[in-house]
Amino acid sequence: MAEKEKARKVITDNRKARHDYFVCETYEAGIELFGTEVKSLRRGTVNLKDSYCTVDDGELFAHGIHISPYEQGNIFNRDPLRPKRLLMHKREILKLMGLVAREGYTLVPLSLYFSGARVKVAVGLCKGKKLYDKRDAAAERSANRQIERVSKGDRSDF
Repeated sequence: MAEKEKARKVITDNRKARHDYFVCETYEAGIELFGTEVKSLRRGTVNLKDSYCTVDDGELFAHGIHISPYEQGNIFNRDPLRPKRLLMHKREILKLMGLVAREGYTLVPLSLYFSGARVKVAVGLCKGKKLYDKRDAAAERSANRQIERVSKGDRSDF
């Protein structure tokens, strides 16, 4: 009996994270949410812009994920910026905790998505970019765009 393929529907991406950090590794984690938060996620009202993750007492928490209150949620709505617990295996959390403490890495939520009926978070193990790294990346993107334009035959720039 073949296991059903779980559909992966992206809710939101943290594009600023890829601009500000080098992503070394990515991990998948579950996220502990309440019902009105999941309903709000289905509407796509979430912001990952300034979010980050920390390890406290062997548990992984995401801070700064803003999930807007659900309109029909009234008294059941939670604080939009409350720290959300991420669910990973203890071994993975301990490994990440060691890397973050020793080698200057940071943990950043890269995207939120539905995997079947569950909400998952892609957490990136990242190193910060310097200003000159950002300039190099922008120059490389510009050069690649120029090469694409020339290869397609659009020579209006020359």
